[in-house]
Amino acid sequence: MGVVRLISESFDYAKDAIWGRWVRWLLLLVSTIIFPFMYGYTVRVMSGMKPAPPELEGWIGLFVDGIKLIVITIVYAIPLMILTVLPFLMYFIPVSATVTPPAGSGPEPLISPEMAIFVALAILVIFILAAIIIGILSTFAAVRFARTGKMREAFRVGTLVRHVGRVGWIRSFIALLVMGIVITIAQFVLALIPLVGPILVFLLMPAFIIFSARYVALLYESAPPAQA
Repeated sequence: MGVVRLISESFDYAKDAIWGRWVRWLLLLVSTIIFPFMYGYTVRVMSGMKPAPPELEGWIGLFVDGIKLIVITIVYAIPLMILTVLPFLMYFIPVSATVTPPAGSGPEPLISPEMAIFVALAILVIFILAAIIIGILSTFAAVRFARTGKMREAFRVGTLVRHVGRVGWIRSFIALLVMGIVITIAQFVLALIPLVGPILVFLLMPAFIIFSARYVALLYESAPPAQA
């Protein structure tokens, strides 16, 4: 499934979810504020159990699924949090870590400032690559959780890696990048409308979230069957 088709089908799905369904739209709008409910609704969208947008019902289940999805997201973000802190630590090492200097000379850093900067840049490159890989894996993990209903399935990294491999790593990256660009441009254009722009962005937030959930679900489904 090409990116254009992903966008088209996801747009139609999001439109069907809210256009003319004003009560659902209002409830989804409230759910974006009480965000575990919105997370739970995206789980139902990504589950693909129904071709049409699911109804807002079973609020306790929505909340529980939303919390589970939040936990999954946080767990996958932990390596990136660690990599975020490392460059700052490397920056302070030349100042805080010293070796015993020869008599009559001042303290010397364990590593030079130049080396610290080089290491920090290397960590930055690693961070970018890790962010791409983990971003793709966490997205597929969320869909896998939605499809199975089991949190542990979201952490079967080997299975996820194989599934992404069938879709294609580059294709997955491009598809997710395009999705982010499309949403960003749409929100930016809306925000430029005088007076009502930010209000429109807020009112259409459920549509953007549903669009994203459906988009990644279709991308997940685009993997060819695994070979025996």
